[in-house]
Amino acid sequence: MLKTLLCGTALLALTAGAAHAQVSNNVIKIGVMNDRSGIYADLAGEGSAIAARLAAEEFGGKIAGAPIEIVVADHQNKADIAANTAREWIDAGNVDVIADVPNSAAALAVQGITKDKKRIFLMSGPGSTDLSGKSCSPYGFHWTYDNYAMAAGTARALVEQGKKNWFFITADYAFGHSLEDETTKMVKQLDGKVAGNVRHPLGTADFSSYLLQAQGSKADVIGLANAGGDATNAVKQASEFGITQSGQSLAGLLLFISDVNALGLQAAQGLLLTTGFYWDTDEQTREWTKKFEAKAGRKPTMVQAGVYSAVRHYLKAVEAVGSDDADKVSAKMRETTVSDMFTKNGKIAANGRMFHDMYLAQVKTPAESKGPWDYYKIVKTIPAEQAFLDPAKSGCPLVK
Repeated sequence: MLKTLLCGTALLALTAGAAHAQVSNNVIKIGVMNDRSGIYADLAGEGSAIAARLAAEEFGGKIAGAPIEIVVADHQNKADIAANTAREWIDAGNVDVIADVPNSAAALAVQGITKDKKRIFLMSGPGSTDLSGKSCSPYGFHWTYDNYAMAAGTARALVEQGKKNWFFITADYAFGHSLEDETTKMVKQLDGKVAGNVRHPLGTADFSSYLLQAQGSKADVIGLANAGGDATNAVKQASEFGITQSGQSLAGLLLFISDVNALGLQAAQGLLLTTGFYWDTDEQTREWTKKFEAKAGRKPTMVQAGVYSAVRHYLKAVEAVGSDDADKVSAKMRETTVSDMFTKNGKIAANGRMFHDMYLAQVKTPAESKGPWDYYKIVKTIPAEQAFLDPAKSGCPLVK
């Protein structure tokens, strides 16, 4: 009897071990990397880490007995710091997946490292179309938005209103260049033209000279190909210059709800923007937002909501295949429809782009708003196939 009991105990121990034997180092470690102190901290930052933790909590903090651990790092908007952090996380920290990484230059650096080292990369913050184009990876998933989607939404809407002459104020790095390029192509495709452009360093405080050049161009639209603190500073100073009052339109080509909150409705009212998520869309988004707000003290941006969705989908794939093997998990993620509060019918293409509906929104006037964070009127839904570039045209070598 004792012999039978001991054998049974040993068998149970072996079974318990096998339950998470396919999880490397017996822990599922997710690294959330972003700007935690600079111009993109509001749209990502700690909020993205909170979103990742909310996804982990839905699995009880573990899968097949292996705990889910969230680690965080600040890349300070520098590609070299992002690259070094990614290498250290993977080589010494046993990180299985890296998430978020706003700042396209930083994301492109991380994409190269995760591709070489066969680690999954869940991109919510960066916008460059190269991430699912010429620099795509079998382990890279571009989740929330990209610069083509921003152009397909905001630029298309303004050109269709007859505003066909554009001038760009552009952040001088990979993201800004990509956003200007995608918007330029969209404007010209719709028979518009570009009067000129000017580029500014990341984190610029004074936009006066750039705005004066844009004003002097007499363009119908001044397109802001920047984001975060750069976008809010440019919008505030444009208001002080009386640019919109003089007849020119201001297009924030990548604005987040955190930017509108920072600007205030008086300054931001009437702006058109494209977004992949709005907290007040339906009961499911409102319910999740309550959980997020309880921890973050504010409503989520689309980047933060996208981190939750991507991490949740990754964890579902790990659970389904019983392993954190990057090849097996990537394949499972691609073959599984994304269905959560972020999107109901998301599809992942061979190039890693997650296709989902986007929304064209207009910022409410102070009179239209019913309270804090009630900022958007959804003008229309942009179907996924219109919002994102056909994978066959992306330039990704994974797409045959």
